[in-house]
Amino acid sequence: MTDRPAPAAAATTGAADLAARLTGLVRALRGHGLRAGPAETVDAAAVLDVLGLTDREQLRAGLAAALLRSEAQRAVYDATFDLYFPLGVGAPESARGGPSPDGPEHADDARAAARGLADPVREDLRERLAAALAADDRAAQARLAGEAVAAFGRYGAGSVPGSDGWSAHQTLGRLAPETLLARVLAALRAGTAADTPADLSDGLLADEIRRRVQAFRAMVGTEARRRVAEVRGTERIAERAVAPSADRIDFLAAGRDQLTELRRTVHPLARKLATRLAARRRRAARGQIDLRRTLRRSLSTGGVPLRPAYRLRRPARPEIVLLCDVSGSVAGFADFTMLLVRAMSEQFSKVRVFAFVNRTAEVTELLAGSGADPAGLARRILTEAKVMGHHGNSDYGSALGEFADRHLDAVGPRTSVLILGDARNNHRDPNLSALRRIAGRARRVYWLNPEQPSLWGGGDSAASAYAEVVEMHSCRNARRLGELIARLLPV
Repeated sequence: MTDRPAPAAAATTGAADLAARLTGLVRALRGHGLRAGPAETVDAAAVLDVLGLTDREQLRAGLAAALLRSEAQRAVYDATFDLYFPLGVGAPESARGGPSPDGPEHADDARAAARGLADPVREDLRERLAAALAADDRAAQARLAGEAVAAFGRYGAGSVPGSDGWSAHQTLGRLAPETLLARVLAALRAGTAADTPADLSDGLLADEIRRRVQAFRAMVGTEARRRVAEVRGTERIAERAVAPSADRIDFLAAGRDQLTELRRTVHPLARKLATRLAARRRRAARGQIDLRRTLRRSLSTGGVPLRPAYRLRRPARPEIVLLCDVSGSVAGFADFTMLLVRAMSEQFSKVRVFAFVNRTAEVTELLAGSGADPAGLARRILTEAKVMGHHGNSDYGSALGEFADRHLDAVGPRTSVLILGDARNNHRDPNLSALRRIAGRARRVYWLNPEQPSLWGGGDSAASAYAEVVEMHSCRNARRLGELIARLLPV
């Protein structure tokens, strides 16, 4: 098998195979939440017919224009496109003729690396990678990514059938491209890279090298997915190995970088939700049909009610109170929701935000001043607000009780209360009576829980008990959060 580019495969790729690849791509994108329907598929087929397989990157851009609706979907699309329209098939040609990843030579190299001895294959790849990074040669980096996966990424060969494959993590662990920074920086400073500006500081050059290394790591991931897809099936890998878009990442599983990406979606999501709420408010203003006035109007049209009359309403904007657990892993879910509601504040007559770990404090002012540093919102709340007592563990019963005793005046007949948290109470008293006091005073109380329902009531979770008092909804990602806010909040 060779490292055939797409143009070379064009002559042997039939129309049926191309149609299957395109429909498979669309199906995989839909599985990741991208809205690509029949109309978009027809447009994509027209793009494929016009562009063909001559220029793979041009084809990538053309299909993206037909299938995508926002730039935020591009990362999912690119990873899926690489699976259905791969750069090559099988092992890269540049890796052929070298030691087999399953052979005794590779085993000897692996044992030598484990003992700390020199690995000639690894050192040769690292040397060529440093030169390619210094020259910013993307084509050379792509070839080296294929060689590295072929040399170091294979696992499970010869053991249980179906357990073998190629690992980007294993490859990058052996190759360690991030440790080449000093070598690449020295090469750039020595003038071996012709296109490098001479007036860049070492700090800027180091940042540029890190960016190139990150791009190479992505190439290794793409190559490993391609090789595994050939063994286990493209559809399976497209479903399981492609990272979801930011709005589908579980709040409780999101890392720091993913939370940062999530925060970038706050304002676009807020605009979308604000539009939906405004439309609902306009529809609600029409009220119900006034039957008497409608019948009177119909006399001029022979009894046919062509112009129905409505009892007009003047719906007031609701008041919102957020009661947020800011402890542990749920802090990311809480601060994202706080930022989202703050961005939608014009849709509500009043917004008040309270945070707690085991004590409750109002943080509305802190939230209003967090625009410059949304990533530090949870940290500021923990350090500047009195949300913890003599210990740092969550205590929903104490927090709800303090809110009911000290801040119940924030809740009125027009108020919708959103409680954010996983309801894990560390086996303490859940204080259901305090929650009933809040629910009895508010217009609506909804509990948004970032855990899946199967975990409610297990371990130290009091979610099942709280769900008997107020409506509890599973809210695991930003997409689900947007759906719930648009559906639950009153107009």
